[in-house]
Amino acid sequence: MDEHAAAGPGRSCPLHYRYGAAALADTRADVDAEVLYVVGGLYGNRPALDALEQLVALERRPVRVLFNGDFHWLDVAAECFSDVQRRVLAHDALAGNVEVELVDGSGDAGCGCAYPADVPDVVVDRSNLIHARLMHTTLHDAHWRGELAALDFWRGVRVGDARVGVVHGDAHSLSGWSFDARALRDTALAAQHEDTLRTAQCDVFACSHTGLPALAMFGGQRAIINNGAAGLPNFRGCRFGLVSRIALTAAPVRPQYGARIGHLHVDALALHYDHAAWLAEFTGQWPARSPAALNNLERIEHGPAWTPADAAP
Repeated sequence: MDEHAAAGPGRSCPLHYRYGAAALADTRADVDAEVLYVVGGLYGNRPALDALEQLVALERRPVRVLFNGDFHWLDVAAECFSDVQRRVLAHDALAGNVEVELVDGSGDAGCGCAYPADVPDVVVDRSNLIHARLMHTTLHDAHWRGELAALDFWRGVRVGDARVGVVHGDAHSLSGWSFDARALRDTALAAQHEDTLRTAQCDVFACSHTGLPALAMFGGQRAIINNGAAGLPNFRGCRFGLVSRIALTAAPVRPQYGARIGHLHVDALALHYDHAAWLAEFTGQWPARSPAALNNLERIEHGPAWTPADAAP
């Protein structure tokens, strides 16, 4: 996972981000869940938090909500940042690169995204500027950074007899890209993914970080699900986020797509947030021609060039 080690801010993979699949095999800190919701890439979208609460309320069994990083990003107004942090940390949460770099404060790694070479430099530069602006927000309250510093990088969750490894990036690094949607579609990497699942002693990995959703099956016995983003559209022409639901019972709403791993339901659920409210909150914090508007407004309005068929197993 050293491909970006010598790169500049926004492309680098800091050494302290790395843990390796074997570390995830440690079960001592595992937690249990009847129904697990993994929520990655909220990106400061408060209407998406409202939609998540409404979705969870439909469940008939106890739900463990686990935010797996990058719940902050576009919430640079202090009142928005504070509200997101309070509501997220009322649940289980892991750090993403956004949160880790807010704690670090040096700016050496920029946003910490470890963007691959095919992402244009201008996008990386804007992301670093977004993170610098978010860092300025954290100066309002030193306690915020203290709360973020306490977050773990990964978590093992037992759902029935199955074990779910929840990470932000991949099984190797907080900002790893080997669970990117396109990498999960690459048949040449299938054996590598299966070996990673075995090494980590996981039946399922749930991740986000790379921005596009995908669900991939391996040998019919294991799976990796990347929810893309809870707080941004994931498909062209759609205006909803996605969360990963992993449970022994069927979802209370129709999944966008899903798979069965033994008795386990592994599904992607739409998060139908109030688009108009989110757009108004976003533009109120990021005016036209700002770094975030240039990087994110097109996706907020129209979604990425990706389809449910691209994401489905």
